[in-house]
Order: sequence, then structure tokens, then C-alpha cells
Amino acid sequence: MTQYKIRQATKIDHDFLSDMLYEAIYVPEGEARPPKDIINRPEIAKYLSGWGREGDMAYIAIDQNENQVGAVWTRLFDENNQTYGYINGDTPVLSCMAVAPGYRGKGIGTLLLSEMIKEVKKKGYTALSLSVDPDNNARLLYEKYGFRKVGINGTSWDMVATLNENNKNIF
Repeated sequence: MTQYKIRQATKIDHDFLSDMLYEAIYVPEGEARPPKDIINRPEIAKYLSGWGREGDMAYIAIDQNENQVGAVWTRLFDENNQTYGYINGDTPVLSCMAVAPGYRGKGIGTLLLSEMIKEVKKKGYTALSLSVDPDNNARLLYEKYGFRKVGINGTSWDMVATLNENNKNIF
């Protein structure tokens, strides 16, 4: 079994994070992927624009050959700069979680999400939010980790996980 390591991302990882932002765009089976420049649309670009600002947290999964194979990150937003999954200014938004094609289904998403939740809790946050298409299989992983639907934004669900000592799904 291949072992994957998780490391903190830095500003020099911006290009890989950009690739992962594109990979995170949900496309129903049988439909064509949109052009990569979709990530330049303002409503998507804000997940990565100005990366490295206060409150940004990210992890990258790497394989035994040091290849980057997945990423997860959170950002803080506010009333004047909301995004999908936004709850309030004190709740980080899981802005992106993606695994490169060819590496999916190997537990990398679980490793990334687990590490991010630990970091968010360590920083003192009591909740984590996200937005996901209800048909996206990632929704099942999020529910396993305690995320619950709190609203609908377009075709996606806004979900929140409360991070506390009683949440048995959080490691």
C-alpha cells in the first residue's frame, strides 16, 4: 500500500493549488469538464486570490516520490466578501479539497480532511463550513465528519461541522 504524507502548503504551492481548484469543480458523470479558465471567474477565483493572507491554511498530500497528489485549504471570508459555504466571519470555509486524477479512492481526501480539521480546531475555531453539490461523492465524506446541510446556494449545499470534544467523527 502506498503511503502518503501531508505537509503544510506555502505561497510557492500556488500553481498546484490552482490546479486543485480546477479539479475540485464538480462535473456530473458524462458531462464535459469546463475550460480551465473557469477558475478565473470572480466567484471561483476568490477561493485562491491573494493566497497566503491572514487566516489561510492549506495542506498538500504527497506520494512516496514527492509528487503532489492532493490539497485542501480553508480561508476566512466576511460579510463584504462572501463565498459559497460562507456562514460568518468566524467560521473558516473549506474552500477546496481535491485529489489529482489517478489518485482518487485511495484515502487521500480522508487524510487531507482529517489534518485540516485538526488544524482548524488547534487554531481555536469551533466550526468549519463548505459548499458541495449534493450529487458529489465527497458529500458522503463530509457527512461522515459531521458536516450537516444548513442551506442551499444555487445548486450546492452549504454545510457546517461543529468542532468540539464531543464530535466523535473528528480525530
